[in-house]
Amino acid sequence: MAELMEKSSQRAGAPAVADSGQEYVTFTLNDEIYAFDALQVQEIIELTSVTKVPHLPGYLKGVINLRGTIIPVIDLKLKFGMVSGEYKKHTCIIVTEYSRGVMGLIVDSVSDILNIHPQSISDAPNFGTSINTEFIAGMAKTGDSLVLVLDVDRVLTEEEATIVQQVAASDGIQ
Repeated sequence: MAELMEKSSQRAGAPAVADSGQEYVTFTLNDEIYAFDALQVQEIIELTSVTKVPHLPGYLKGVINLRGTIIPVIDLKLKFGMVSGEYKKHTCIIVTEYSRGVMGLIVDSVSDILNIHPQSISDAPNFGTSINTEFIAGMAKTGDSLVLVLDVDRVLTEEEATIVQQVAASDGIQ
């Protein structure tokens, strides 16, 4: 992880290349590659002990204290309806900023920081009205892989975002 953050800081000091695209932090969930806008990622931390809060939805694992700030933590696999299973060695928390504050997202591993040109991102697939895909900003082809680009502001529904915001505001105590 330190290498990944080092790559990011090296790029930050590099001269800008015209029309080079936008940086995305890529991560895996069950061997599939996903990405968030790198500007919305505050930091990536090792999976730490999460304090459970009673009566929360299953995907909302609880809260962590990150340097004095209480941050709600979401298991992204559970949120997306995947089987979560055991956390492994490379499981980590991506601390992200979104429209209502800060949240931590548990992912299997962080892969890389990619420059993706906006023109190489296709619209999200349409699966009909029965499947919610609002959180998908699009799909990008990188080499032989497809990367599902997520909109961090839409990962949670309005109702879920309100719950997360209340947990953060109450310091996780109910």
